Amino acid sequence: MMDTMRNEEMVPDIPEEEIKVFFSRSSGPGGQNVNKTNTKALVVWNVMNSRAFTMEQKQTIIDTYHTDTLQASNQETRSQPENRERAIRKLKQMVRLALMEEKERIPTKPTIASHINRLLKKQLHSRMKSLRKKPSREEY
Repeated sequence: MMDTMRNEEMVPDIPEEEIKVFFSRSSGPGGQNVNKTNTKALVVWNVMNSRAFTMEQKQTIIDTYHTDTLQASNQETRSQPENRERAIRKLKQMVRLALMEEKERIPTKPTIASHINRLLKKQLHSRMKSLRKKPSREEY
């Protein structure tokens, strides 16, 4: 838990002036009003043009999402500013996830109990399959 918190603190914030925001018609709630108001928010951020991130961080983001332009949209509410904020939060979360270092897995050995249990299951399965066979002539 502590490692992820330190990791998030090291991720710089995307400057607001680097984010382009577009609005379009939403398919969300709003009744007939939805046909005449542009409440869906689409935020676009060009990773390579950012001054807030190092080249290594930029390359990690590009490698994660296979593009140098990240997009996020939101149309959950009827409010344009609220959808804009939610879309920006989504974009920032995408960047945080891309830059989060994965914990190195520590290989473990199976326990003695799990080893014995696996062998017993194999024996049981083998017995079940052998009972399905037709009896041989010697068994009559």
